[in-house]
Amino acid sequence: MNRLKDYLKEQFQLDPKIIDFCFQSEKKIQAFFSTIDQTTEYNQLKILKAMQYHSLSESHFSATTGYGYNDLGRDTLEDIYAHVFGAESGLVRPQLMSGTHALTVALFGNLRPGDEVLSPVGKPYDTLEGVIGIRPMPGSLKEYGITYRQVDLLQDGTFDYDQIKSSIHEKTKLVTIQRSKGYDWRPTLSVQQIGELITFIKNIKPDVICMVDNCYGEFVETIEPSEVGADLVVGSLIKNPGGGLAPTGGYIVGKEKYVEQAAIRLSAPGLGKEVGATLGINQLLFQGLFLAPQVVNGSVKGAIFAAHLFERLGFKVMPSAQDSRHDIIQAIQLREPENVISFCQGIQKGAPVDSFVTPIPADMPGYGYPVIMAAGAFVQGSSIELSADAPITPPYNVFLQGGLSWHHAKIGVMMALQSMYHKGQIQIP
Repeated sequence: MNRLKDYLKEQFQLDPKIIDFCFQSEKKIQAFFSTIDQTTEYNQLKILKAMQYHSLSESHFSATTGYGYNDLGRDTLEDIYAHVFGAESGLVRPQLMSGTHALTVALFGNLRPGDEVLSPVGKPYDTLEGVIGIRPMPGSLKEYGITYRQVDLLQDGTFDYDQIKSSIHEKTKLVTIQRSKGYDWRPTLSVQQIGELITFIKNIKPDVICMVDNCYGEFVETIEPSEVGADLVVGSLIKNPGGGLAPTGGYIVGKEKYVEQAAIRLSAPGLGKEVGATLGINQLLFQGLFLAPQVVNGSVKGAIFAAHLFERLGFKVMPSAQDSRHDIIQAIQLREPENVISFCQGIQKGAPVDSFVTPIPADMPGYGYPVIMAAGAFVQGSSIELSADAPITPPYNVFLQGGLSWHHAKIGVMMALQSMYHKGQIQIP
């Protein structure tokens, strides 16, 4: 232990007070780690069994080019994703460039002019505002005559069932449920809560499509939204399910007819899932999925560690260290813009890539305000790798996520604390 502390002091220039403060917290949160480990083991076994069931072999790692006809690796990967998520069908493609793109494909594939989208969990993530047309953008759903309605969560973060019921009518074609908090200060939805909401909605209108934005939530629990009634579940491969190895891509799983509609939108009518070359990255997608529960494990432990530290320092956190976890994101209310900037700059210093870069707030595509992002990742924009981002707007919440291992997440959080301490923004008791 002394050797480790000496290394942190000498090689990372961490103040001994920071080191001792962090190691005290680590001891106090060990009890929470055992629950995380049990979830990880369950999900690891689930993925292993799916790969065995579908007879995954080295032949599935072969590359295809051009149209990608008869790509056995791609088709097997999609079967394995459907199996793991308890769904009928899957669309897992490098051509899905991000979580936002995957959601866009699912929405445009399953909606037609005159339909309405309902969000019963409040405003969606910022990058979807342009897709829907909340923020005017060329090519939005609104331009195609598809309307949007939302019901905000109640103050305690629960569903406003009365308003949801009154908002569902004959034009309501699709309900979109964002599992994670985005840039909102609210609890992440558990899979159980999502299932209860879907049951309520289906009892009102059985034919409505229930779609879940699953980004940041995969493998944090032992069940996924497609196992509790979701018709479509959508996410990014450079978040949880890619395990830090996927170089790009997204996934859509769910009912076969809705997944096929999305595939038609991604390719073309008459082509659907039959085309789409994988260009030799299948092996990374398979191996990333296999490692995903372990990587998520490190991310969740890092989030608990950060929550405990900043709670001790008197900051508001969401969720708290002792709360159950339903995604990998840790929100911390830092109160001042300078605190946010210092935190993110510290996270950057703990990165394996671009640790020498100093992030600063800037305007970014898809956001209506300056945002600061710390991310020294092997894959650009990979938020399963340790990263932090924040809108520079009151009350100055920062959102921490990722960590390819618990030990990397740990040092990243320690570096963030050191950055704030060095500038006199926090006092260590």
